[in-house]
Amino acid sequence: MIVCIAEKPSVAREIARVLGATESHSGYMEGNGYQVTWTYGHLCCLKEPHDYTDYWRKWSLSALPMVPPRFGIKLIDNDGYEKQFRTIERLMQSADSIINCGDAGQEGELIQRWVMQKAQARCPVMRLWVSSLTEEAIREAFASLKPQEEYQSLYEAGLCRAIGDWLLGMNATRLYTLKFATRRGQVLSIGRVQTPTLAMIVSRHFEIANFKPEKYWVLSTLYRGVVFTSTKGKIKKIDDGERALAAVRGKDFTVADVQQKAGTEAPPRLFDLTSLQVECNKKYSLSADDTLKIIQSLYEKKLTTYPRVDTTYLSDDIYARCPRILQGLVPYAPLVAPLMGSRLRKSKKVFDSSKVTDHHAIIPTGQDPQSASLSLDEKRVFDMVARRFVAVFYPDCKFSTTTVLGEVEEVEFKATGKQILDEGWRAVFGGRQAAADDEGRKDDEEQALPDFKKGESGPHEPQLAEKQTTPPKPYTEATLLRAMETAGKTVADDELRDALKANGIGRPSTRAAIIETLYKRQYISKVRKSLVPTETGIELIATIKNDLLKSVELTGQWEKKLRDIEAHRFPAAQFIDELKQMVAGIVHEVMAGGQPS
Repeated sequence: MIVCIAEKPSVAREIARVLGATESHSGYMEGNGYQVTWTYGHLCCLKEPHDYTDYWRKWSLSALPMVPPRFGIKLIDNDGYEKQFRTIERLMQSADSIINCGDAGQEGELIQRWVMQKAQARCPVMRLWVSSLTEEAIREAFASLKPQEEYQSLYEAGLCRAIGDWLLGMNATRLYTLKFATRRGQVLSIGRVQTPTLAMIVSRHFEIANFKPEKYWVLSTLYRGVVFTSTKGKIKKIDDGERALAAVRGKDFTVADVQQKAGTEAPPRLFDLTSLQVECNKKYSLSADDTLKIIQSLYEKKLTTYPRVDTTYLSDDIYARCPRILQGLVPYAPLVAPLMGSRLRKSKKVFDSSKVTDHHAIIPTGQDPQSASLSLDEKRVFDMVARRFVAVFYPDCKFSTTTVLGEVEEVEFKATGKQILDEGWRAVFGGRQAAADDEGRKDDEEQALPDFKKGESGPHEPQLAEKQTTPPKPYTEATLLRAMETAGKTVADDELRDALKANGIGRPSTRAAIIETLYKRQYISKVRKSLVPTETGIELIATIKNDLLKSVELTGQWEKKLRDIEAHRFPAAQFIDELKQMVAGIVHEVMAGGQPS
């Protein structure tokens, strides 16, 4: 008998249906030579300190650092989990072979490997790797099963992540709680990704609180209904501004030059998980966690592909399937129709196998969304994914940018206007404004300009406006996700952002959980859409002096090593050794000096 193990009952049922395993039993489905069972996400976890020795049961500074000679796993204490595991164990002990049908990623690999280890499975194991739950995708995946050994580095990276989080979290939390907690029962929770993320929010809070606005002045003038701004930019002293205003007042405005430049704008990138969470937060105020749950639900309903991805590209082999996927988007037929008469566009910004590792960008599967019962939020998220997919096959948006330079008594002014010549992909989003809303773009230079002629002149209305510098904005979930993705760097360019992802903190699948943990532990709160540190969160970061614990850059370097382990570029044992040394160093410094240097 072949035992298949999936990560959720709903996924197992879909696999069982495709395999013909239709006979229902307690905890599994059977038929056609298969037994299909499931976990509920994590059934196992790393052992807790007291599982290794009673000496670690009591929180004590003398017991630190806690470094087990060998890490072990145990079942999570839950009656339902225990019952399901016993079913899995019985099936695996008598199986001829096992097919690991866990989610196709680092965490999914870890979940299933731990269960198989705990069940003491001894038979050969194959790996199912599937990017959507349509019948066609499942059949294709079963036709190309691979030995589990080919995914060993994926498991090792997941195991290193779990061990690293245990080593740092268990030791640093006990260390700082015992040394610095001021209230009975207070726990100072510290995490490898959680603490640097909180540090970013606290740092931004103080940037805003300590910001001192500075006045400046801007000289502008109104000519033929168009606002022209002085090319001097910000004027730091009011006397300079008033002199410039006096110099141009009462003098004619002369058009010195008119420049027109044609330009194009490519369609927005396809979604990875982070960019989808960012846009859903901007557009619908959905939290990162809510968005993850919604796109996971759409995946399980076979409407979208695997969601926990960090690439915006598709592999080249997907291109041949795209006409069928587009035709399956029945509600979008009017938008798809113009694409069907000719060969679909194939852009290197969309199709590039070298930019795809485990999974491609999130796209529709081609199943008619009207065939599923969807909530309002599910409809909204699916609509965003579907329109992005349709848009990448549309032509670039074409526009013309007009720059008009003027002068008055040697003071130069400039006005810029942008005219859309051909909507191209923007038509998919209902025109220019809808596209701007969807992408979060700001079209601040799209005022319509009259027909100016070089050399023309006439009266104008100058003014000097007093302004002041503004503080940085608080993080929202959208901007925090981007900051986590790029190790705190503010980056607008898509290609540069892709380059920085290797050093981002957290994984696409874990960032939402990190933010939720900060809420749960009352380290941050939400004021409208802004994330604000609580007094507890501020106190915790003030207590931690060691940059190793709160540096976004250093944590990003650890994340890169985890990715390198997955890609066979860095030894797993070295990563664990480095973390053990780091934890021992932190404990020594805090114990010796009250605070690390």
